[in-house]
Amino acid sequence: MKEILLQKLASGDFVSGENIAASLGVSRNAVWKNIQALRNDGFIIDSVTSKGYRISPDNNKLSPELISHYGRIIVIDETDSTNNYAKNLASDGAESGTVVIAESQNSGRGRLGRTFVSPYGKGLYMSVIIRPDFSVEFAPLITSAVSVAVAESVELLSGHSTQIKWVNDIYMNNRKICGILTEASLGLEFNTLDYAVIGIGINVLYNDFGELSNCVTSVQQETGKIINRNKLCELILKNIELRLSEIEKKSHLNEYRRREMLTGNIISANIGSEHITGKALGIDDNANLIVQTDKGIRTLVSGEANLLRIRENCDE
Repeated sequence: MKEILLQKLASGDFVSGENIAASLGVSRNAVWKNIQALRNDGFIIDSVTSKGYRISPDNNKLSPELISHYGRIIVIDETDSTNNYAKNLASDGAESGTVVIAESQNSGRGRLGRTFVSPYGKGLYMSVIIRPDFSVEFAPLITSAVSVAVAESVELLSGHSTQIKWVNDIYMNNRKICGILTEASLGLEFNTLDYAVIGIGINVLYNDFGELSNCVTSVQQETGKIINRNKLCELILKNIELRLSEIEKKSHLNEYRRREMLTGNIISANIGSEHITGKALGIDDNANLIVQTDKGIRTLVSGEANLLRIRENCDE
C-alpha cells in the first residue's frame, strides 16, 4: 500500500484522500494510516484540507516510486558498496538498466582502492548495470561518457558549472563533489562485454568532510541549493542512457574536453613503479590524457595512472 501511495503522489501535485481511497478500494482511514506510516519512514508529506496529500518539495528521501526509470530500481538503507551489490546482481543475470541506490555505504570504493566517504542521507550513491551492445573497444569511453552525463545533470539542477578531472572525478569550484568507478566483465565471445557496473557517488547535501574539506565538498555547500536526490538520480539515468547510446560517435568528448581541468597544468602520475611529471596537453579521441614530459609525449590510459594535480593531497 505504501508503495502504491508513493506512486500516486510522485507527481508532487495534491491528490485527495477520497480519490485515493476510491481508486484503491479502501477506506480514507486506511489511506491516512499509510500516509502516517510513510511519514514514520522518513518521507515528508504535506496535507491540506480540501486538497489532500502531496510529496513535499522538501522531501529528499530516496524511493524507486519517486524516480522515473524504465529499469528496475533497488533502494537500500546501507551496503558495503553499491558496486559490489550490483556486480552480484549482474552475475545472477540482472537485466541491463538495473540500478542499486544506497542511503549510505560503509565501504564505498573509488579508483585504485581508495575509500569514498558515504554518510547516510547526504549523497547519491548508486550503481547502474548495463549490458552494452557496442563492441569492447568502446568500453574505455564508458567512464568519460558517464562523467559528462553526471556533470550535465548536476549543472541543470544546481545552475552551477562543473569541471571534470581526468578520468572519473567531477569538481565544483576546484573541489571534488563526485567520483565514478566503472567495472566491466568480459563475455565469453570475442570482442564483447558481458556487463559493466557504473558506480557513481555524489556529495549532494551539506556534510562536514573534516580533514578533506580543502579538496572535497558538496553541491549544497557550493551553491546553497538543496538538490532533490530523486530528481537528480532520474536525470542522471536519462542522460547516461543518451550518452551511452551515442558512444560509438564519441559525441560526448567535446563536452568532456570543455570541462576537463588538468589540461594546461603540470601533473604528476604514478604508472606502475614509474613516477612521471609533465604538462597535460589534452584528451585524445579515446579519452586518454596526453602529457608532455621531459622525455617526450606520453599518452596515459584510463586506469593505469594514479593521477594527482600538483599541490593536491586528497585521498577520497
